[in-house]
Amino acid sequence: MKISVVVCTYNREKYILDSLTSLRDQTFEESLYEIILVDNNSTDTTALKCLEFGQSASHLNYHYYKETKQGLSYARNRGIALAKGEIIVFLDDDAVASKTYLEEIMFFFETHPSVSALGGRIFPKYEVSKPEWMPDVLTPLFSIIDLGDVDKPFRSGKYPIGANMAFRSSVFELCGDFNTELGRTGKNLMGGEEKDLFYRMQQQSLSVWYAAKPWVYHIIPESRMTKEFLKNQALGVGMSEKQRTRFSIEKRMVSYAKECVKWIGSVLYFFFFVLQFQFHKAFIIILFRLWVSTGLLFGNKKSAR
Repeated sequence: MKISVVVCTYNREKYILDSLTSLRDQTFEESLYEIILVDNNSTDTTALKCLEFGQSASHLNYHYYKETKQGLSYARNRGIALAKGEIIVFLDDDAVASKTYLEEIMFFFETHPSVSALGGRIFPKYEVSKPEWMPDVLTPLFSIIDLGDVDKPFRSGKYPIGANMAFRSSVFELCGDFNTELGRTGKNLMGGEEKDLFYRMQQQSLSVWYAAKPWVYHIIPESRMTKEFLKNQALGVGMSEKQRTRFSIEKRMVSYAKECVKWIGSVLYFFFFVLQFQFHKAFIIILFRLWVSTGLLFGNKKSAR
C-alpha cells in the first residue's frame, strides 16, 4: 500500500459524496491506495451516505470507521493508527481532489526523498460570491492556498493547510500524533493542531514543502461568508494559540511577540485599504486582529463552542 487517504467527517451530508467520488476517480492505480473514512459522530445522514458509497465502490480499498471521541484531532489520529500506506494524505470532507491528485503526491515524494510532508494548492469553490468586505489577505481562513506553480519549502512560519496535506508515515512515529487538546470539536472553531504538529516537525529538522500540482477544490458555503463566522473563527485562532502554548512561558512570550508583529502588519493593511477608499476591508482587518488577540489573551475552550 503506497498511500492512505484519511477523510475525517462530521455532519457533511451535502458534500461528503463529492469528496469521496473524487477519490474514487483517481488516475492512480486502485490497488496502491486506500481510503479511510472516519466519521466523528455525525448526527445527519453523513454516515448513511458513506456506507452507501462503500457499497457502490466495492472495488476500492475503502474502509468506514466511527470515532466516538469528539474532535478532529481524535478522528485524524484514528486514521493514522489505521493507515497502512507509506504516505498518509489528509483531505477535508468538503474538498474535491483533482483526478491526478494521488499520482502527483506519490511522484512528489518519490522525487523529493528528503521531504517529510507537503501541502498542496487549495482553490476556493464559493457557493456564493465572496463579500466585498473580505480582503484577500484573510482568505487562508477559508482553507485557501496558492503559492504559484513552483514547488518550494514553506518559509517564515508558514505551513500547509489541513484540507490538503500529506506526510510520510514515519513523521508520526518521530513527532507523535495530532494534539487532541487542539482542533475542532463538533461545531467549535478551534484550530492549531496542524500548526502544533508542523512546529514539532520543525524542531526535528524535518522538511515541509509546498507542492503545486496536487490540488483540490475547497467548497466555501454561504454560512462562512458572514462577519459573525469570521469573528468566531478569529477568536478560535487566538484561543487555539493560547491552548497550544499554555505549558510554556517561553512559547507564550514568543506567541505574544508574533501577535504584536501581526498588529503592525494589520495597521499597515488598514492604511493601505483606506488610501484605496476600501473602508470596509480596512476596518475588518483591524476587527479580525482584535478578535484574535481577545481569544489569545482571554479566551478559553468553552467560549469557542
